[in-house]
Amino acid sequence: MAKNNPFIVIITAFLVQSLIFSFVKAAATNITTDQHALLAFKDHITYGPVNLLAKNWSTSSSVCTWIGVTCGVRHHRVTTLNISNFGLAGTIPPQLANLSFLQVLDITNNSFSGSLPDELAQLRRLKLVNFMFNSFHVEIPSWFGSLSKLQVLLLNNNNLVGTIPLSFGNLSSLRVLDLSYNQLSDSFPSIFFNIPSLQVIYLSYNSLSGGLPSDICNYLPNLKMLHLSSNMFDGPIPSTISKCQQLQMLSLSINNFTGYIPKEIGNMSMLTKLYLGINKLHGMVPSEIGNLCNLKILALQFLNLAGIVPNTIFNI
Repeated sequence: MAKNNPFIVIITAFLVQSLIFSFVKAAATNITTDQHALLAFKDHITYGPVNLLAKNWSTSSSVCTWIGVTCGVRHHRVTTLNISNFGLAGTIPPQLANLSFLQVLDITNNSFSGSLPDELAQLRRLKLVNFMFNSFHVEIPSWFGSLSKLQVLLLNNNNLVGTIPLSFGNLSSLRVLDLSYNQLSDSFPSIFFNIPSLQVIYLSYNSLSGGLPSDICNYLPNLKMLHLSSNMFDGPIPSTISKCQQLQMLSLSINNFTGYIPKEIGNMSMLTKLYLGINKLHGMVPSEIGNLCNLKILALQFLNLAGIVPNTIFNI
């Protein structure tokens, strides 16, 4: 049996030790980067009940043990920052963009305000962003369109102004979008047609106007929930809306839609909730509505409907 060359053994051991040291050093450096990013974030907190972060986010303990922080098993980097419902106030610093492994950013139900820094476009691993119920009284920044892995984007209840950025059309992985309860103005964004993965769209309680595109279902075949209530949409409800065969909830109430309730809605077998009230619709309730065997809620209040309620309604 051949003997091992002592020189080779020594060199191999040295290389292995060097690699381990380099890996440990790199990991320590990276988690230090995450620590600095979070400490910068803490410095931008202007109010927090009983100084929650001030007491918990301390250099005397590992970042991965800090409240609201989750680290990945493989790289030991921060992958989730969830400080929802902490009752915090402050601003978002650009240093937060240094959390390069971040996949979930949830700051729901706080009082954050100010701008949304362009540097956050660097967070390319983000899959979920939840900023709802804060006070970002700004235009929606176009950098959101750089987050190609984003699946869920919740920006509702923020008093956001302006229009929906064209860059949103680049969000090819997006499934859920909630922009409701803001001050957005525009027509129904055709850029959504570039995102066939969209399943849920909430645009309620804005100042959107114009007609509902007749080809919406051609481009959004996976749509399950469409909330457009409390806007200024007008024109007829397109009969082609029935092509959205996956649709479970359709909310068009409190708008200026005119014309008849399309009978083709009766072909939407998955529909469980249908809100059409407080519009300028007229005519009769189509008997085909009775075909909606899964329908649980039908809201037709304050319309200019005539005739009798079709007996088929009682099939629901």
